[in-house]
Amino acid sequence: MDTVETDVQTTTLPIADDPVPPRRRRVLLKLSGEVFGGGKLGVDPATVQGVAREIASAVDDVEVAIVVGGGNFFRGAELSQSGMDRSRADYMGMLGTVMNCLALQDFLEQAGVETRVQSAITMGQVAEAYIPRRAIRHMEKGRVVIFGAGAGLPYFSTDTVAVQRALEVHADVVLMAKSGVDGVYTADPKKDPSARKLERLTYDEALRRDIRVMDQTAMTMCKDNGLTMIVFGMQGEGNVTKAILDGQLGTVVTP
Repeated sequence: MDTVETDVQTTTLPIADDPVPPRRRRVLLKLSGEVFGGGKLGVDPATVQGVAREIASAVDDVEVAIVVGGGNFFRGAELSQSGMDRSRADYMGMLGTVMNCLALQDFLEQAGVETRVQSAITMGQVAEAYIPRRAIRHMEKGRVVIFGAGAGLPYFSTDTVAVQRALEVHADVVLMAKSGVDGVYTADPKKDPSARKLERLTYDEALRRDIRVMDQTAMTMCKDNGLTMIVFGMQGEGNVTKAILDGQLGTVVTP
């Protein structure tokens, strides 16, 4: 019997040796509604445009997500004190945050930054539904994601929502932008001239000394999940950009 010999060629596929690009810094920026109003009711276009430009200056190097408040339109807690049903008042506040989201989105896109608004309340004509994995993908592609409508539930502050969103999108830090104050103080510096600014603080210290960095639920969530927060002042040219890029200002609050 004849034997047929077959030459078998083995093809070795090249192994890609390109290094995996390092993960960029990812931050969650919390902006209060007062920032959007410039201290007044409604939206102040010049103020929002200035904030958008500062954010735009950092997005090439840092992944940015934003939670916005709605206090320049409605505050659920305050409306409820005037006799309105608390749940309904909170929903009105959530709608106010979406209006702020759209204003910020417009000015960011004018500054050349791709932006997506995600809402916890379904409103498909103006915003995507809130989906954490989609938000992460947007940020990986260099887009800014703005979260609106709070948690979509009454009785939750936007401080708490900021922490919850930061945890879900795996942000490295929460940046709390404040108006009229440049960090955390031992007392209200507007009322107590002896108030001293703190460079560093732990959540345990803040809770024990009743220092109102943010609401207690939000601070407890940060503490329990090992999330660092930086409290900084909006006033000052380039403060928002600096906070996003390196966080070397204000007060650092750690677990």
